[in-house]
Amino acid sequence: MSESNLKLAATDAEDLAVLSMLLQDAVVPMSEMIYLAGESRFVLVATRFRWEAINNDALDGRVYERVKCGLTFDRVTSVQKRQVDIKARARVLGLLALDVSDEYVDLIFAGGGVIRLYVERILCHAEDFGDPWRTQWRPDHDLKDD
Repeated sequence: MSESNLKLAATDAEDLAVLSMLLQDAVVPMSEMIYLAGESRFVLVATRFRWEAINNDALDGRVYERVKCGLTFDRVTSVQKRQVDIKARARVLGLLALDVSDEYVDLIFAGGGVIRLYVERILCHAEDFGDPWRTQWRPDHDLKDD
């Protein structure tokens, strides 16, 4: 296993695009998200798949890794949600991507849920914590035509 943990800051759309790729397929319990209005901050803890740790030359039967990652958005002026029940604290959401404009950052979840963070400007920090653990499951993005 790799022992290097992610520690990044994002201050523009390009930075968030990189962070979005690294957070793709993270799982986020509703109980691990909070908007701290008095601090203008939105915080979450995700369990992310370590895409950067994949060895594409490895043999079949690969072992992958997941790790806990703290994500903080500062300068948040308000938060809106769509198809996300904030009262369902036991629910776990699958993060697909971060989308950004000058006024907001969208956290886009599987199943159509979106949490929109209105921001004065982009100011985000992501940091892994704890040791990664092994998993045999790699997220699958099989795009089949129905």
